[in-house]
Amino acid sequence: MKPHLRKWLLTGLVVLCAVLAVALRYREHIFNPWTRDGQVRADVVQIVPRISGPIVDLHVVDNQFVHKGDLLFEIDPRTYSAALDEAKANLDQADDQVQNRLEQVNSAAAALEQAQTRVRNAQFGLTSAQAHHEEASRDLGRFKTLLEDGTVARRDYDMNRETAVTAEAQLNQAKAQLDQAKAAKIQAEAELGQAKAVLGAAGRDNPLLREALARWEQARLNLEFTKVRAPVDGWVTNLTLRQGSQAVANQAMLALIDADSFWVAGYFREPSLAHIKKGDKAVVTLMTYPDTQISGTVDSIGYGISQADGSPGHELLPSVSPTFEWIRLAQRIPVRIHLDQVPPAIALRVGSTASVLVKTR
Repeated sequence: MKPHLRKWLLTGLVVLCAVLAVALRYREHIFNPWTRDGQVRADVVQIVPRISGPIVDLHVVDNQFVHKGDLLFEIDPRTYSAALDEAKANLDQADDQVQNRLEQVNSAAAALEQAQTRVRNAQFGLTSAQAHHEEASRDLGRFKTLLEDGTVARRDYDMNRETAVTAEAQLNQAKAQLDQAKAAKIQAEAELGQAKAVLGAAGRDNPLLREALARWEQARLNLEFTKVRAPVDGWVTNLTLRQGSQAVANQAMLALIDADSFWVAGYFREPSLAHIKKGDKAVVTLMTYPDTQISGTVDSIGYGISQADGSPGHELLPSVSPTFEWIRLAQRIPVRIHLDQVPPAIALRVGSTASVLVKTR
């Protein structure tokens, strides 16, 4: 073979190999997207006290691992202990008031029962007096007829007339007693209704008792809130608290990284997203541990990123940055990677750099 032909053949072969290598690399990049733009993420739990007060004990140091329920710090409990004692005293006082009102209700109920008994007795007395009066009236009429006929003596008639007058007086007295008994019953019913209204609901449903019990429960919770505990397993991060610092209610005092929430955000260029789907296997490599691969799974793909163009600018007009027509920069979209199993020797840290390879086939 002539030297120049062999030279051209070798050159063509080298070019062909280079083209094939580039094509294979491009195919690998398309079907197995890879990015060095990744970050380790985790849920950061803000520790927020429910009450205010000076911190008297700090039980953790910066970057310490804590378990769920571990004591982080304590707020001075003296004020809240005194408030609990006061609430307990108010609860006891409310309970005594409710008991007194209940006794008044029971007393009014007993008085009403007695009044009802007097009404029944008065009605029985009235019935008896009416019967006696009717009998005396009949006897008086009969003796009056006999007196006119001369059959009985005047003395007998006068005796029957006195009996009739006495029976009528007894009847009027029985009517008056019944009226008095009914009036007393009405008064007893009113007093019972008033006593029940003052008492309200019975037992633990009583409003006075419920209010005092609620205040006691709140005071008990406030005292319990003086001990601030870890809500999850994790690491204390960026601790700036010191003993004597002032804790403020509903204001974050320290951060806790949830140990069970680590994941990786891989930022992939737009052309790679067409081949990535949920459930694809992934390989994560941390810059801290470049020789160790961590297996993962695509958990989700982001649906939006922040855009500067179009946002309100001067005079509320849309702000649009100038671009070069022949250059189009691909955006990077976050892909959430779930870490299937992290080797024991790997220490994950939020914000550390990661490389992500997604195996789409």
